[in-house]
Amino acid sequence: MAINAQEMLDKYMEAEAAILLGKTTIFNGRTHTMAELPQIQAGRREWERRVSAQRAAHQGSPGYALADFR
Repeated sequence: MAINAQEMLDKYMEAEAAILLGKTTIFNGRTHTMAELPQIQAGRREWERRVSAQRAAHQGSPGYALADFR
């Protein structure tokens, strides 16, 4: 199964939102956060980069612009 970059980005954004809303679980009287926010944010940034690269490749854009300073 091919990984869809947009779907992965959406999942990372959902996970980040859940953590920011304080989603935790209590097991045996101890509170556990399901994932660490910095790790989720790093993953989100990676998938944002992949989505941008896929869009640029699909549109035939090199992903950057050239300036003309005449």
